[in-house]
Amino acid sequence: MRKTFVLDTNVLIHDNQAMYSFADNKVVIPMTVIEELDKLKTFHDEKGYNARQAARTLEQIFMNATKKSSGAFLSHTEAPLGDGLIAIETKHNSALPDSLDLHKNDNKILGTALYLQKEKKEKVIFVSKDLNARLKGRALNLEVHDYEKAKVQYEDLYKGWIEAQVDDNEIDRFYKEHVLPFSVLNLENMVPNSFFILKSKENEKKSALAKLDFLNQTLVPLDYQGDNIWGITSLNVQQRFAFDLLLNEKVKVISLLGKAGTGKTLIAIAAALKQTLEDKLYKKVLVARPIIPLGKDIGYLPGSKDEKLSVWMEPIFDNMYFLLSQNKKDEHSMKEVKEELHYLFDSNLVELGAITYIRGRSIPQQFVIIDEAQNLTPHEIKTIVSRIGEKSKIILTGDPEQIDNPYLDQDSNGLSYLVEKFKGQEIFGHVNLVKSERSTLASLASELL
Repeated sequence: MRKTFVLDTNVLIHDNQAMYSFADNKVVIPMTVIEELDKLKTFHDEKGYNARQAARTLEQIFMNATKKSSGAFLSHTEAPLGDGLIAIETKHNSALPDSLDLHKNDNKILGTALYLQKEKKEKVIFVSKDLNARLKGRALNLEVHDYEKAKVQYEDLYKGWIEAQVDDNEIDRFYKEHVLPFSVLNLENMVPNSFFILKSKENEKKSALAKLDFLNQTLVPLDYQGDNIWGITSLNVQQRFAFDLLLNEKVKVISLLGKAGTGKTLIAIAAALKQTLEDKLYKKVLVARPIIPLGKDIGYLPGSKDEKLSVWMEPIFDNMYFLLSQNKKDEHSMKEVKEELHYLFDSNLVELGAITYIRGRSIPQQFVIIDEAQNLTPHEIKTIVSRIGEKSKIILTGDPEQIDNPYLDQDSNGLSYLVEKFKGQEIFGHVNLVKSERSTLASLASELL
């Protein structure tokens, strides 16, 4: 039996090609969704782009249906879609419970699904990224689904490192010869740029750190041995792994996951400054963050683009100020730090931006850091990474357990999706940072709150 999938607006904002994801079934776009897309189309952000693109796609589907059938297609509101069907539905069931205000768009969309189920007797499935909308749908006896095309299992996500037990003599051999065959680990799959904590089976205090040489199928020591990088050094094993990846010129895409205080953004910026200002591998550092407002968004704030961004970029300023101020304690030196910080921005060696402004750009020979990437959709991640040009490197940092985007979760956010999809690529590396180093208080807050 053909199913009828009624799509909420947020599904098309999440994936503007979502209408193609339902095989040979019927896809219904409520008229209220079309109206909401119309309102969103003027936004100069990812929502606006997806609203415009979804509307264009729908128009193209119906135009193609008209051309192919010489006007004799099903109706003005229905068209073939692959082996299935797509329809725009103007009606909705007015017999909603008194507790649901029919003047609200969310309830009108639910009313359309209810109309098709009760009056058209169709097998209806309501699809929404909005948890509350799905809860209301269940209360109306509708079958409800999240849009899960780009979901992964966060609990099973690749960590980038493995703790493995080996014979005591293998650790001695590793320290002596600086190499071990991968086969000593008895693992089936080799993932490029993976790291290992080797622990002795006989002596729990005996250990070694190694990484995979994928070409030769061996374990070798890390290149990064705790060196000072712009005034800081690694404070734990996972930070050592992260620095090793960040300083590896062959690895072009890196993701760093971790809770607040694990140092993911700080060490990414330190590596960026070293390789851009000291090693001259890149022309500039570009740091961008998604704008996920708690109230009015960035467009309503007064001032120029830079003045607006300064509010959202305070964490980046804080990290850079911290790095530049290492080993400078007196008042005169701190004044120099501020001048140096202003110089980096004024000379365009460091650029701060919102994700909104990356679309359409080509970014060659730059060290790019995307902070708070857990608030981006898989489509937004694809858009950003596809902007990266020759000789550039991109780092994505974030905490999938702390998401501010109301339509994303640990499994559906773009950062988790990228880790799963890029795993196994030789130009990709990932480290899950587990220990908070900011302060005892920050560590407790991450664990308890």
